[in-house]
Amino acid sequence: MESIFIQQLSIFVLAIFIGYFVVWSVTPALHTPLMSVTNAISSVIIVGALIAAGPELGSLSKTLVLVAIALAGVNIFGGFAVTQRMLSMYRKKPAPKDPKAGRAE
Repeated sequence: MESIFIQQLSIFVLAIFIGYFVVWSVTPALHTPLMSVTNAISSVIIVGALIAAGPELGSLSKTLVLVAIALAGVNIFGGFAVTQRMLSMYRKKPAPKDPKAGRAE
């Protein structure tokens, strides 16, 4: 029992270090594609959390599942909002209408 916990804790700590170095080494040009990938990963987290919310789990497990779903949902919707905002910066703005152009003199 104790060795399984240590093994899972070691994998979790290694995942934190790898994630930290991967995210901080990304160039700004790859930000939008990376956001799309993290949105996809978060949707997998939500599906896994819903599967883990089965009837045989205790109340602490259901609470942690709810927290996982909430955080992954914030990540998904926030990621889409940031991506849309970044893409809107590259759209052409409409030319301002000249009020004198329509008048006949």
